[in-house]
Amino acid sequence: MRWRLAWLCLLLALAALAGVAVWRNQAAQRDPFHARAITDAPFVSLTYGVQAFLWWDENQAGKNLDLVRLMSFSHIKQVFAWRDLEPVPGDWHWSEADRILDAAERRGLQLVARLGQVPSWARAESPDPETDGPPLDLTLWARYCEVVAQRYTGRIAAYQIWNEPNLSREWGGELPDPAAFVELLAACSKAIRRADPQAILISAGLAPTGTDDASAMPDDIYFDHMYRNNFQQHIDVVGVHAPGFAPPEIGPDDPQALHRWFTFRRVEDLRKIMLRHDDAARQMAILEFGYTTDTTNADYVWFSVSEDEQAELILRAYDYVIANWRPWVGLMILIYLPDPVWQPSDEEYWWSVIEPDTGDARRAYIDVANMRKVCGEFVIPAREPDSPIALGLATAPVCP
Repeated sequence: MRWRLAWLCLLLALAALAGVAVWRNQAAQRDPFHARAITDAPFVSLTYGVQAFLWWDENQAGKNLDLVRLMSFSHIKQVFAWRDLEPVPGDWHWSEADRILDAAERRGLQLVARLGQVPSWARAESPDPETDGPPLDLTLWARYCEVVAQRYTGRIAAYQIWNEPNLSREWGGELPDPAAFVELLAACSKAIRRADPQAILISAGLAPTGTDDASAMPDDIYFDHMYRNNFQQHIDVVGVHAPGFAPPEIGPDDPQALHRWFTFRRVEDLRKIMLRHDDAARQMAILEFGYTTDTTNADYVWFSVSEDEQAELILRAYDYVIANWRPWVGLMILIYLPDPVWQPSDEEYWWSVIEPDTGDARRAYIDVANMRKVCGEFVIPAREPDSPIALGLATAPVCP
């Protein structure tokens, strides 16, 4: 009798364990990216931003900031290049940065400052001074980060530390080095936190690529090595890039995907790496996304789209994130509001949602300005395509 009772208890225990396994599997299917782990998000999901180039042209900068406001966006991203702020050791130039912050604040816009672009005096000699490369002295690098944060304490909402370090051209022409990048990230992070502990710190977005040679390291491999070097302790939000190489609904595992990295949803692969490293509670920020219309350059024409397709695909990308990636994706930065000096020979010219040479709105700008915005529980309804707000004739609402 006792053995029957013991056997029954064992069967019940096994059934309970099987039930727990089924429940966990069902829960994983319902929440494959652990969205419920995000309980203290730095950014409202979604937080709408656009990358702008406001440094040198004061007149165009004001117009572009007005365009951001009319899009119902709340954030702009701007490079605060070390080489522009301190072109000579100890000689700080603040006028352009002060002007940009003042102009943004007058319009109720918040700033994401991208840090990097080391001056020639602080890095190894490079054949191309316009590329970026790590500083020779991390103490000087940390000082730059801290001086900027001290001057603008409470005024800069977030800092993006570096850009695409998995590419050789962004790492001084040298082999990408995740461990060295984490050291650079840590030095800057600690400096900013001393000066402005409330600022949100975002890691550099990586370039989606499968190339693994002297020119680049695959983004997923590089990202995993960042975790192996404990980069997450130095940031609040994980930065990623999601350029539009394919329609946003196509996933890395879909047959239509040319390569895993050649999808907007490559972000999901990186999120899975976060989960493997027990970092589910950390939010992500898409620091660059968009679609190119370049039909002039053989390097880009194979994934270029028409201007009408650019507009449609950008809106579908927002819709996909709203439906599937909240709240673990918070900030989304669209590219670009252009630098007026860009020419058709410049790659960036074709990603812009504004005509760089004339300042006219491309269809993507109009459609993005009029689309629905979902900011947590707050929703700005879609407007009609001929809405006067997109034409600059009324004041646009902005997510809180």
